[in-house]
Amino acid sequence: MAAPKLKMRLGDLLVHEHIITNEQLMQALNSQKATGRKLGDTLIELSYLSERQLLEFLAQQLDLPFLDISQRRIPAEIASLLPEVHARRLRALVIEDRGDSVLIGMSDPADLNAIDQLEQMLAPKCLALAVVMDSQMFDAFDGLYRRTADIESFASQLEEEHEQSSNFELSTSFIDETGDATVGKLLQSVFEDAVQMRASDIHIEPDENQLRIRQRIDGVLQENILKENKIASAMVLRLKLMAGLDISEKRIPQDGRFNLKIAGHDIDVRMSTMPIQHGESVVMRLLDQSAGLLSLDQTGMPDDLVKRVRHQITRPHGMVLVTGPTGSGKTTTLYAALSELNDASKKIITVEDPVEYRLPRINQVQVNPKIGLTFSTVLRTALRQDPDIMMVGEMRDQETVEIGLRGALTGHLVLSTLHTNDAITSALRLLDMGAAGFLVGSSLRAIIAQRLVRRVCEHCVEEHETDAQELMWLTNLAGEQAKTVKFVQGKGCQSCQYTGYKGRVGVFELLEMNEPMMAALKRDDTQAFTELSKANPTFVPLALAAFDYAAQGVTTVEEVLRLVETVDVS
Repeated sequence: MAAPKLKMRLGDLLVHEHIITNEQLMQALNSQKATGRKLGDTLIELSYLSERQLLEFLAQQLDLPFLDISQRRIPAEIASLLPEVHARRLRALVIEDRGDSVLIGMSDPADLNAIDQLEQMLAPKCLALAVVMDSQMFDAFDGLYRRTADIESFASQLEEEHEQSSNFELSTSFIDETGDATVGKLLQSVFEDAVQMRASDIHIEPDENQLRIRQRIDGVLQENILKENKIASAMVLRLKLMAGLDISEKRIPQDGRFNLKIAGHDIDVRMSTMPIQHGESVVMRLLDQSAGLLSLDQTGMPDDLVKRVRHQITRPHGMVLVTGPTGSGKTTTLYAALSELNDASKKIITVEDPVEYRLPRINQVQVNPKIGLTFSTVLRTALRQDPDIMMVGEMRDQETVEIGLRGALTGHLVLSTLHTNDAITSALRLLDMGAAGFLVGSSLRAIIAQRLVRRVCEHCVEEHETDAQELMWLTNLAGEQAKTVKFVQGKGCQSCQYTGYKGRVGVFELLEMNEPMMAALKRDDTQAFTELSKANPTFVPLALAAFDYAAQGVTTVEEVLRLVETVDVS
């Protein structure tokens, strides 16, 4: 088909229709000369109009349909009529196969060069064009162009090579000579798929008759099952080589790490192996180093909470704890605090296991118990290094707790994490670990407890009618206001992989010590401390903070109730 043409230049049309002013057009043209970007992208970047406004106007001028593809179910086999590399390069997506023609979504349907290339690639089919938003198109790319087919293909190829080898339990020599390329391609596809889907973890789990490869996406595991279960040993062997682990040892757990560059992302992989009945289970935590550190403002904390946390971490001494279960974002919060404190006037030492993000100017120590480099050993030395601020990766034992508390008592700011359910029980946990009450009461300044809840997908959000049981739970939690709130849920769409959720947000509670609370800790009066904490007017429990998010339409009732199950709401 011939590309539709505008009768006037886009900028002049927008001015003529009073969508932008002539002054805004001139500013955009000047900016465009400096950046070389398209005028439409420049106008959106300058916030003179939205992407939807621009594309709806463009569709109207070109007499083309404007499609909201976030609500449209596009089969992966239809999208694959145009290979991913060309789809991303030409910013075009096959939406529908109509037999003798295909419906193509484009954000710039006036791009003659792109249309010429599409006609050649999709011949003999004719092209029917529609205008779609770039943001929705690239979301669709991530979901439609999964690496699942590649993973299955390489797994099948590896099993064939495996069966042809003399030793069915893949030997090291087989990996080095025959199967190395195929194993590498298989793992590359696994990592590419995980990064594309924004997975935080990859699980490789061999079973009796199948191999499970699972990804944790927005806190929930999603599974891909391969029938080629015998290739698991080859994958584990290759991963062990990459992580520098002992490839001959399969009877005990091992931990390691390695780095990868995937699709422009620098990924730090923390790997753990564990012997199970049918081989070795591997879990890999993916840390995107290229994404950069979040600031406290970007963690999801409400503005008033950010101000209070900043006040606590800028005090000259005392201990601030961040608590929550594994995977709740504690380390992210600590690094956000450290990045704000990191300047030339402060000496900062961290003791971690492992060091997750490398920070300039900060002295980061990786503990190594095998050579006696434990948290407590490093902490003692760190106190003699004239630090202003110390960060302890985790309070694991009585010795570490006491050294950290004494450091906080003698003029240092100490930041650390603890594995407890909420802020109130964290202080009591320090006492349970054997720390003296006078130390805890004198040193502890604040405790941040946190969880991650899934965000409702903004593309398919709809109203949620609470049932009787949900309403009872919510009323018990938040009182009568729960009956008047309009809650939402995600219907499920192309953008969120039909889960109804996309991304996560932190839910926080902050418990700040006051004099009566500190006095209760000093005399080991846990009941009085608990009552005083709950009566603290600035204290908002995790469950209520999650309810507030649901009331604002950020998350769902389902996520609130899932969080309530993990915390004490009495």
